[in-house]
Amino acid sequence: MPLTATIENDRINIAADGAWTAAQAPVLEREVETLLAAPNSRALTIDLRGLSEIDTFGACLIEQLTQKWRAGGGAVDVSGLAPRFGNLMAEVDRVTRRVEVPIKRPAPFPVLEPLGRAVIAALAYMRDFANMFGAVFAAFLRVLVNPRRMRFTSLVAQLDRVGLRAVPIIVLITFLIGGIIEQQGIFHFRKFGAESYAVDLVGILVLREIGVLLVAIMVAGRSGSSYTAELGSMKMREEIDALRTMGLDPAEVLILPRVLALVIALPILTFLGSMAALYGGGLVAWAYGGMSPQIFIARLRDAISVTHFEVGMDKAPFMALAIGIVAAIEGLAVKGSAESLGAQTTTSVVKSIFLVILLDGFFAIFFASMGM
Repeated sequence: MPLTATIENDRINIAADGAWTAAQAPVLEREVETLLAAPNSRALTIDLRGLSEIDTFGACLIEQLTQKWRAGGGAVDVSGLAPRFGNLMAEVDRVTRRVEVPIKRPAPFPVLEPLGRAVIAALAYMRDFANMFGAVFAAFLRVLVNPRRMRFTSLVAQLDRVGLRAVPIIVLITFLIGGIIEQQGIFHFRKFGAESYAVDLVGILVLREIGVLLVAIMVAGRSGSSYTAELGSMKMREEIDALRTMGLDPAEVLILPRVLALVIALPILTFLGSMAALYGGGLVAWAYGGMSPQIFIARLRDAISVTHFEVGMDKAPFMALAIGIVAAIEGLAVKGSAESLGAQTTTSVVKSIFLVILLDGFFAIFFASMGM
């Protein structure tokens, strides 16, 4: 018999014998069920010295017996286990041990809990942003020390993608926006007989604020999402892990060329977009407001200065850097599913646009305090 039981006063003594393996499952389960059917308020002693062989099934059966016996209020004492079976029994005990789930108590101020979680998430994202910026900056310094480390082929390819191929859509949209601003300015200033001030409106807005802001938002939606999707796909296919295995830094190989391409391309796109917006404003002023191109240019020359142009252009590299860093963070945060890739791409665009607008507001206050 694999299991022999004797009763001594208030204690039941069990001696396990033979092989407790899955091959003996029918006999072992019947013996254990018979034992558990008896009142289990007495103490139970299990002697395992007679075990010749045991597998996971037998260890789980012994663990089940001890747990159910203790649950009924009886004490259990297991002895005589051979050292060679000790690791198996310890692992089964660890796996089957019940974990006490802590009771979640309601927060004293439930309204503040989401706010606290949002603050913690924002601080964690600031940490991730600083880490990614540090990694890219360190890669940039290594490239400066040894220019041969720079992947110029990748840089030129990214410049073609985010710069040259973006020119048509950037020029078209900024042209239309400039025309719309000019039309609305003429329409409303006409009530006061000040149609010429519409030129001041479109000139200052486009060169100082709207031009760089629109271009940065379009680049965030067009190129930032593309970077996140590319890096996320590489993360899913474990290509980034493969780069690390080969001793290459993903920040230097993948992220630095993309960020540099954005930093170079965005000021150029901002200049082209601003010129297109001014051209659109001039065309609308001629067609809708009856203002000749010569008058529009003369009025524009009086309304704007080089300072307005410098303010707009100075913002572009910082916005490009923010877009590239956010795209890299979200791309590397992709998990192993298509749903995660889509979610991180959406998050990348939203966070990039938010940071671009935040930077624009910060620079507006900064340049105003500087008298520019």
